[in-house]
Amino acid sequence: MSETARPDADANVAAVPGGAAAGAVTVEAVHLFPTTMNTYGDRGNVAALTRRAALRGLTVRWHAVELGDEPPARCDLVFMGGGQDRVQHAAAADLARLRPWLEGVIADGGVVFAVCAGLQLLGRRYVAADGSELPGLGLLDLETLAARPGEWRLIGNVVADVPGLDDAAGAGRDGSHLLVGFENHGGRTFLGDTRPLGHVRLGFGNNGRDGGEGVNAGRLIATYLHGPVLPKNAWLTDHLLALATAHAGGGALAPLGHAREDAAQREAVLVAERDAARRSRGRRFARLRRRGTP
Repeated sequence: MSETARPDADANVAAVPGGAAAGAVTVEAVHLFPTTMNTYGDRGNVAALTRRAALRGLTVRWHAVELGDEPPARCDLVFMGGGQDRVQHAAAADLARLRPWLEGVIADGGVVFAVCAGLQLLGRRYVAADGSELPGLGLLDLETLAARPGEWRLIGNVVADVPGLDDAAGAGRDGSHLLVGFENHGGRTFLGDTRPLGHVRLGFGNNGRDGGEGVNAGRLIATYLHGPVLPKNAWLTDHLLALATAHAGGGALAPLGHAREDAAQREAVLVAERDAARRSRGRRFARLRRRGTP
């Protein structure tokens, strides 16, 4: 697959002429398993990366690597979306085949971005409810446990605070960023010697217990958030692009506004706040009913 967005006429996000990186390089990007790992619009992350690169005069050349395909020798950016449980076994088997290549991309300084099931498969293992184990790649120090009987799926809109990233624009005064998106996962992921991407303000996050969301291992970043996540979080899109562009031999990204993305993010926060208030009212009502029951 080769997919390059055309800069459009956007009153809020205008094309930026020139700039250290503009037109200087082609970012070689791989979309792993785009047909089978594309839950809840994750393909939209590819569109967001391509568009914000094109508005800067950069080219992102996407290579679709389906099950059994050979990846390109050179790679600056790898993206893997989420997938249903029934396809995770097939993806895990093929990832085992691709592990030497993926390790090489990371060792060379390329950037990897994974969503939901992609996050789980990069960890050590996934333990199913029946106790069986699906081995992961072990590239991240984490493991995922399936929901136990009686446990709910972790579903809803998420707002998380992300500590500042040096080359991500739009940080707050304390260097932090706001991350929003939609989660829907039954597995509970627990991190070992690695740090979360963000800290949940609203929503469940990795496991609904420790407040962490996603993983930030430098050039390997993962999240549970769908939606897709990047169109509502321009700072994260630009952070991934900055890493990939630098790996491709380009300079710093030219500044680029993101008024529409910010508006979408604000709306997502409002939705998450309404959801949280509704859940709180539901829990309060349930407690009152229990107290009134003989």
